[in-house]
Amino acid sequence: MEGREGWPRCGGGDWEEEGDQFERLPDAVLLDVFDRIGDVKALGRCALVSRRFHALVPLVDSVFVRVDCVIPDDPAPSSAGREEAAEGGQPTRGRGALAHLARLVLGSIVRPIQALGQILSPATATVSRRSVVPPSTPPPTAGDISHHSPSEVLRSFKELRRLRIELPTGELGIEDGVLLKWKADFGSTLGSCVILGASSVSSKPSPPPATPSPTSTDSSVTSLDSSREPDELVNIPDSLYTNGGLKLRVVWTISSLIAASARHYLLQPIIADHSTLESLDLTDADGQGVLTMDKRQLQELRVRPVSTSGNSHRTLMPALSMRLWYAPHIELPGGQLLKGATLVAIRPSEDVLKEGGGVEAAGPIGATWISDAFEEPYRSATQVLLKQRTYSLEMNSF
Repeated sequence: MEGREGWPRCGGGDWEEEGDQFERLPDAVLLDVFDRIGDVKALGRCALVSRRFHALVPLVDSVFVRVDCVIPDDPAPSSAGREEAAEGGQPTRGRGALAHLARLVLGSIVRPIQALGQILSPATATVSRRSVVPPSTPPPTAGDISHHSPSEVLRSFKELRRLRIELPTGELGIEDGVLLKWKADFGSTLGSCVILGASSVSSKPSPPPATPSPTSTDSSVTSLDSSREPDELVNIPDSLYTNGGLKLRVVWTISSLIAASARHYLLQPIIADHSTLESLDLTDADGQGVLTMDKRQLQELRVRPVSTSGNSHRTLMPALSMRLWYAPHIELPGGQLLKGATLVAIRPSEDVLKEGGGVEAAGPIGATWISDAFEEPYRSATQVLLKQRTYSLEMNSF
């Protein structure tokens, strides 16, 4: 039977004579398609289609790994937990309130960090008791991927340039209605970190019908159209010391820094295995934290060893210079209301001094790394907070 003009006829031998049309596509086109797919599970399925796909998939340069779940072994009690139990929950005499606070912070996230190690560490991260994928093994099938750490799954990819890993949850357990987000970049140590927090996030209640007074304003709510210049650098106000406000923000800051440093420490095997890597993002499905590394920072890590913090599985934090902005209330687009909104910008003190800008080097002038840290609507909140009074803090290495 005749087909359409120019088309091979059904039932004839033309299809066999012309062969597989897909095989006519050059490798560069197929690799571009695979790069756009990105997802490592989908790539694992593609590798099963044909021998050609099987050979091309390990050559992709852009991969996204979504870690669906982790079932960590029950970890042994941490040293902080043993001290707490031995002391009956009371701080040891002479250590002071800050030492006790530090133990509480560490104790609250030690299990999530151990679970993070189960996810990322090639030695212990398998969820089931499967054998580790040897380096020469092709990309695992989609069914196997969820049972191996990213280090194992990625080992067969030889030309990775862009990598994004998404954890199933954030490390920091926060109460419902509380906002806590952070973004950090690292080389061999912390480059910068931005933390945005709020004691509560709610919808703004509808005001009762009333005739507004032309001269009345609500001074407690900071709106997005605030155009005043940021105030000069000052010390923490007494109002933040009351009702545990400052203590809560210290906990937010330390917890976020510990979570970021733990992620950074556990990425070392992946970075060591992929010398072609130019960008790396480690996020979580909750949108809580983002760790980024660019080409320069990845190269810095390869030539300069990471300093660890004691016996913990995290990178040592250097002495830090911090700036804090605070607003009692911020109204966001869409009617969201942030209560106790706080922005913290952090950089190593040594870097601030080297730049010659003193403490202002971490301030709002030229600080796009602060204002662009988060997506909307939180970018708007950050821009509003940068116009508030700036408070200065310092933190020793830990």
